[in-house]
Amino acid sequence: MSEKPSSGTSSGAPAKGTRPGAGRPGLRADCGSCFALCCVALPFSASADFAIDKEAGRPCPNLGADLRCGIHARLRNEGFAGCTVYDCFGAGQKVSQVTFGGRDWRGDPQSAKRMFAVFPVMRQLHELLWYLDDALSLPRARPLHDEIRAAFAAIERLTLGDPGALVRLDVGAHRREAGDLLARVSELVRAGTRKPDRRGADLIGARLAKAGLRGASLRGARLIGADLKGADLRSADLLGADLRGADLGGADLTGAFFLTQAQLDAAKGDAATRLPPSFTRPAHWRAAPGR
Repeated sequence: MSEKPSSGTSSGAPAKGTRPGAGRPGLRADCGSCFALCCVALPFSASADFAIDKEAGRPCPNLGADLRCGIHARLRNEGFAGCTVYDCFGAGQKVSQVTFGGRDWRGDPQSAKRMFAVFPVMRQLHELLWYLDDALSLPRARPLHDEIRAAFAAIERLTLGDPGALVRLDVGAHRREAGDLLARVSELVRAGTRKPDRRGADLIGARLAKAGLRGASLRGARLIGADLKGADLRSADLLGADLRGADLGGADLTGAFFLTQAQLDAAKGDAATRLPPSFTRPAHWRAAPGR
């Protein structure tokens, strides 16, 4: 996982003078400024996403002495698809360079334990910052922009706490508070559309080809392996939707919000899939429709 492009910054604050949400400085992984925390701190179990079991705090056997993944170019072929769709939202460099001041866990065993405990907390906080920053880029959410900025600033202050304060945080409470605000954002953005409500729906393997889902709330929906070819997902709320293996070939995601690059990386698609402008078409997607 430790091979993503550098963002060149470790701050989560919106850049002054840029369109809110544009570039998301500090909320994109900068692996060159991180000590491969995702490859060490987190556990994973042998499954379709990971070829082996790994305990939390134990380095992945594919991690090299230079803190780079030895099979980065072959992760999917080697059975580590889960690594290709993981995003820390910039938490790795924040913990490495800010919380612990650049101390490498390999030379400081005591710091290592605390660093591994802080990283999952920071990741959740940075994910909230990412969604709040995304909300600031939505013109229809303008009536809530002051509240969103205040929430962003409050969570950003939390990310600057010391290791002890961070591990003691009730992250669930902050997630619920931010979630309520993001739900209000969703209602504003989707106002005037058909707005089908499929929040948390079990849509695993569902046949939704060419489905009219414009303005739908699909937050938390389980769309694993769903057929969404040609579906109208314009202005849909995709916060937390599980798109692993979902076929988005030819689907229209124009204006879809609370969508992450990791969700797209976990899905399938093709050259005809229409994406919001800030996203990159995954390299493993089909080059042509239906192939």
